[in-house]
Amino acid sequence: MRTTKGPARNRAKKRIFKKAKGFVGGRRRLMRTAKESLVRAGVFAYRDRRNRKRDFRRLWIIRINAAVRERGLRYSELIAGLKKANIELDRKMLAEMAVADPQGFDAVVELVKQAGSE
Repeated sequence: MRTTKGPARNRAKKRIFKKAKGFVGGRRRLMRTAKESLVRAGVFAYRDRRNRKRDFRRLWIIRINAAVRERGLRYSELIAGLKKANIELDRKMLAEMAVADPQGFDAVVELVKQAGSE
C-alpha cells in the first residue's frame, strides 16, 4: 500500500494559499502558480527594500537642492560646507528641516556660507 503525505501536504498547501491571499485568479487558487507567484513576490520584496533606500536618498537630495538654491547656494556647495563646518546632519534631517523648519535651515545655510568664506 502506498503512503501519501496527507496532513503534511494539507498544512503546506494551507501555508502557501494563506500567503497568496489577495492574489488574483489562479495565482491564488492553483498550487503551482501560487508557489511561483510567491517566489517572484519575495524577489521583488527583497530587491525593493534596498531600492527604497536609494529612492528616499534621491528624494532628499532633490528637496535639499531646491531649498538651497533659493538661498543662493548649490547642493554640492552645501554638503562641502557642512563637512568644513563639522555639522553632522544627514540628508534626511536636512530635507525635513527644509520643508518643516525653514528658519532652522536658513541658520544651517548661514553657517555653511561662513565656513565657505573662511
